[in-house]
Amino acid sequence: MTTITLEVTDELAGRLVSLQTHLPQLLTFALDLLGTPINRPSTLGVNSPVLIEIIDFLARGPSPTALLAYKVSPKMQARLEELLDINREQGLTPQGQAELDTYQQVNHLLILLKARARIALASAN
Repeated sequence: MTTITLEVTDELAGRLVSLQTHLPQLLTFALDLLGTPINRPSTLGVNSPVLIEIIDFLARGPSPTALLAYKVSPKMQARLEELLDINREQGLTPQGQAELDTYQQVNHLLILLKARARIALASAN
């Protein structure tokens, strides 16, 4: 295993302390989100509205209870439903598929975060 040393702001370091044991998984997930396979348009990824929304939520340092209650905004939910309808009816363009893939990745992240939040709440009791 390799050790990596990063220079981060004191504020970010403070936020990362409670996530120390999960940093390898979070970095892997972030790298997967940032990666742009050849068959996907490069305009998505970190510029995706749903990804920006979840990053903004996480940047506020939500409590485990807030994580469990979190749902994407109605606007993002409507866009997801639209993508699923288009995919079902006629198929998606490569850009539409990339957008849908981002929604799936965000959903996977939320599942993992909510599972960890449940564990944190259970161990606190």
